[in-house]
Amino acid sequence: MAGFLGRLRSALSVRTVARQVFSLQAAIVVLLVVAAVVALVLQSRADSEREARNRSLAVAETFASAPGIEEALAAPDPAAVLQPRAERARKASAVDFVVVMTTDGIRLTHPDPAQIGGPYIGTIGPAAAGGIVRETVTGTLGPSTRAVVPVTDAEGKVIALVSAGVTLEAVSGVVEHQLPLLLGAAAAALAVATFGTALVGRRLRRQTHGLEPAEMTRMYEHHDAVLHAVREGVLILDGDGRLALANDEARRLLGLSPEAEGQLARELGLAPDIARLLASGRPATDEVHLAGDRLLAVNQRPTDSGGGPSGCVTTLRDTTELQTVTGRADVAQERLKLLFAAGLEIGTSLDVERTSQELADFAVPRFADFVTVDLADPVLRGEEPSQRGAAMRRVAFRGIRDDTPLYPPGKLIHFVPSTPQSLGYGSGETVLEADMTAFSGWQAQDPERARGLVDAGIHSMIAAPLRARGVILGVVTFWRSRKPEPFEHDDVTLAEELAARAAVVIDNARRFTREHTMAVALQRSLLPRALPEQNALDVAHRYLPAQAGSGGVGGDWFDVIPLPGARVALVVGDVVGHGLHAAATMGRLRTAVHNFSSLDMAPDELLWHLDELVTRIDQDESGDVAPVTGATCLYALYDPGSQMCTMARAGHLEPVVVRPDGSASFAAVPGGPPLGLSGLPFETAEIRLPEGSSLVLYTDGLVEDRTRDIDEGLELLRRTLAHPGRTPEQTCGAVLDALLPEEPSDDIAVVVARTRELADARTAVWDVASDPSAVGQVRAAVTRTLAEWGLEEASFTTELILSELVTNAIRYAAEPVRVRLIRDRVRICEVSDGSSTAPHLRRAATTDEGGRGLFLVAQFADRWGTRYTADGKVIWTEQPLLTGTSDNDG
Repeated sequence: MAGFLGRLRSALSVRTVARQVFSLQAAIVVLLVVAAVVALVLQSRADSEREARNRSLAVAETFASAPGIEEALAAPDPAAVLQPRAERARKASAVDFVVVMTTDGIRLTHPDPAQIGGPYIGTIGPAAAGGIVRETVTGTLGPSTRAVVPVTDAEGKVIALVSAGVTLEAVSGVVEHQLPLLLGAAAAALAVATFGTALVGRRLRRQTHGLEPAEMTRMYEHHDAVLHAVREGVLILDGDGRLALANDEARRLLGLSPEAEGQLARELGLAPDIARLLASGRPATDEVHLAGDRLLAVNQRPTDSGGGPSGCVTTLRDTTELQTVTGRADVAQERLKLLFAAGLEIGTSLDVERTSQELADFAVPRFADFVTVDLADPVLRGEEPSQRGAAMRRVAFRGIRDDTPLYPPGKLIHFVPSTPQSLGYGSGETVLEADMTAFSGWQAQDPERARGLVDAGIHSMIAAPLRARGVILGVVTFWRSRKPEPFEHDDVTLAEELAARAAVVIDNARRFTREHTMAVALQRSLLPRALPEQNALDVAHRYLPAQAGSGGVGGDWFDVIPLPGARVALVVGDVVGHGLHAAATMGRLRTAVHNFSSLDMAPDELLWHLDELVTRIDQDESGDVAPVTGATCLYALYDPGSQMCTMARAGHLEPVVVRPDGSASFAAVPGGPPLGLSGLPFETAEIRLPEGSSLVLYTDGLVEDRTRDIDEGLELLRRTLAHPGRTPEQTCGAVLDALLPEEPSDDIAVVVARTRELADARTAVWDVASDPSAVGQVRAAVTRTLAEWGLEEASFTTELILSELVTNAIRYAAEPVRVRLIRDRVRICEVSDGSSTAPHLRRAATTDEGGRGLFLVAQFADRWGTRYTADGKVIWTEQPLLTGTSDNDG
């Protein structure tokens, strides 16, 4: 025995690679065989148990559902009927028992007839409730698996239980059949391992090329001489990352100890970046790394690329003399990158304060620890800054922390002349305060605050003026605290570049702010400052100009125009473009609509004249001015007497009609072309609006947004308006709450008009016969009506006006002649006839017998005029109500 152990120890201690490989492979094969046997045994046990569970459950379920079970259970002696069936099933299915029992567990069948009538030993509760019991127990026959299933009648009621069981030994036995195969496979594996060992030996001999020992020694000597003679450091690391070879130059450059060979790269005490490179083994070409006070250019290549051993070879070259030049180049490159990034991040909007904050956010912490931006107050209003004094408002602040004594944003600061901010603002030159702890004059602004700044660690600053197009807008101050080195003159150049880039953007934002402010002021001056007094409509409106930076002020506008006969015109329009030109054009169109309305034109005729005007405007304007063509307009005319609303539109969105019951729908107004296209007619639509209805006019800025389709906006508007009982003011608020975009890119105008009815008690109508004697009857009727209204003092002038108008209608016009008297905010007299010939005012000579009628009418009436209808014309006059008389008296 001792001799055998000695031979085994001798075999395992051999040095040859082939024998070591053979021993290793043999051990692996043995381990695999043992593992396979263990796995097979475990798998066999698991399969046996699973097969036993499945077989017992299948047999129990099959027997429980077999035909005739229910009838057998109902027999006088169910055990006598079921026992032979159960035994046949047990033998046919190769299970150890099939037991039928009552729901209480009393056996009706059993392989041992003596056990019939006894209680079943096992769990039956879940099966009696309609479930299934599966369990593994150890009995007299060894481990076995059994299943208990219910027997149910046609109504699903459990009437009995069936249990089947089988021992694990009955379904096992796989291992005994597979052991011979496993041992044969192990013998084959050993044979393959022996053959593989022979192949490895042949490959080793081929790789050494059959060199003699002397030849290999001479090659090593030559290789050693080359490594020690070269003036570059050479390192060779094996596949484990251990240092296999280091020449003299590498030891000198890296400061390696004599015991360095054999150690891991990370254990050599090298600089972290060089150690990581050596440990990684990745290829590298002229990578520059710092080793102590030397700057090394490192090249690294793997040694196994040509079939050689794993590892890598690294060469080191001392480039310390290039360090200074490289450092300056890196600094210049970093500053170029910083300025490039500044051009991308500073100036994303045309807002002065936001641009200033972007400058501060960008510079911290890339260039400074704290940044403050102070601008002259006029700059924030879009005006030219004044160079008198150094009063500036702090508009931006950013720092690595907030607990500093620096002035907060929003503070108006009056800098004293000795401060760098005042010097830079006044001279336009950047001021460097390299050592704030010297208190060379900058502390005169606030000595106590200055001591707090120094105590907080702020030790140097640069104050750079924000100069753009020859104008100094303010000062940006860069403060340093965390970095111990103070700002240098090279930093001043970078600060000036940052300030110059930001100043141009701030000046652009200032100019845009000025233009936007002017456009808003012009636009607001051209829009109605107050709604006119009238009784036909209860009107509310909202107007929101576009935000600065979102296109500027547009040309949206609206108007409410009282017309003769207690009627009211509603107008809303939108001019193409933004800015001052759009606002001025809007004013021209609004004035034109006022003038055309005074002529009492129908909506379609008014739009036709407005279309002609736009065409002439575009023809007269120079090519540098944006055209007006494409402007839209909606004109609606409401008559409270008939409750009819006549509308026409030129390229504008349809208005929404809200009925008194709260239902909302878009008015079917024919769509005409935008203004300025000419040649195409406009059509009108007449809609009856009962008292309490609302007419909603709006511009496209309300329903159109970048994140929402216009159809979605229109539907949202309709749903928002579909609400009964709201006042016009409440409706305007609800519409803006639901549809107002976060950043409106266009003007928004909304007009909500709720209709009123002209009550019968406030009007009187008479048909006049074509007979001069009828004039007296009209005068008498007018006198009675005015007395009923409490306006007896106005009878004389009213009778005189109507006498002249009715006489002219009877004498010169055609039938029918009708007189209507209206008591509104003014007293209105209307005489209509069937003639389209308009009367004209003239001055009669002293010898003329006639021609003074209209002259008298013009003298006694505040206003008078003529409007045409489809059947003729109406001559109307307006007179004021007497003082103290309410226009709402019924």
